[in-house]
Amino acid sequence: MRHPTAIIHPDARVHPSVEVGPYSVIDGRVTVGPGCRIGPHVYLTGITTIGAHNQVHAGAVIGNAPQDLKYKGEPTSLRIGDRNTFRENVTVNRSTRPEGLTVIGSNNLLMAGSHVAHDVIVGNETIIANGALLAGHVEVGDRAVISGNCCVHQFVRIGTLAMMQGGSAISLDLPPYTVASGINELSGLNTIGLRRAGLTSEQRLELRRLFHLLFRSGKPIKEAITQARAEFKSAAARVLIEFAATTHRGLCAVTKRAQRPTAAGDTEGEAG
Repeated sequence: MRHPTAIIHPDARVHPSVEVGPYSVIDGRVTVGPGCRIGPHVYLTGITTIGAHNQVHAGAVIGNAPQDLKYKGEPTSLRIGDRNTFRENVTVNRSTRPEGLTVIGSNNLLMAGSHVAHDVIVGNETIIANGALLAGHVEVGDRAVISGNCCVHQFVRIGTLAMMQGGSAISLDLPPYTVASGINELSGLNTIGLRRAGLTSEQRLELRRLFHLLFRSGKPIKEAITQARAEFKSAAARVLIEFAATTHRGLCAVTKRAQRPTAAGDTEGEAG
């Protein structure tokens, strides 16, 4: 269960069922829950609490110090839920301040080489693909998909069931249910993702109408939000409306380039 070359600090709280591979290191303030599998050459450090049935693959570094010039060596924290997979060479940094917290929820897949910076909050059932980079204080909603080699600026929010196309970059908030492409562009609704999440055709049609009002009507966003609050009452619609209303950085937007029809003639930019 634990390779003889692994180094586990005597103060670390590691459940007896945890497997630890060769040459891995677990520091003294780390807690690892039942059923976890820690691969070879993994480093777990910081005040890090890891839940049950997580898998950490070769070369991952979880809970290391934040890459922040304001950090002065204080004891800071990372909390990880259950049933997450951290693939090869994933890095997750703990918070910058003792009162802060980096959080990874449950049932997430972080693919090889992805990075989660200090004070990031990742929800549940997200996919963060190979080489994706999340800067400090980013918030990622449930079931979001961040594709390969995407870049997310610090303090950005990514809404539930949103998707970033491969190689895209955002420094503005990405609304729920939408697809980001290029730099701070919206290409439409994540229609396939909504279908997979169980939203009915009527719910998807309502969100399409709401998306058009907020992002394609040409109205100022505050005016569009006021109109949307009067017209759209479903729970899914309210999530998008309130996300837009509470942005501090501003929202990704539909551009002329993003409005060009696809080969199939669909300007809504369906994505899976």
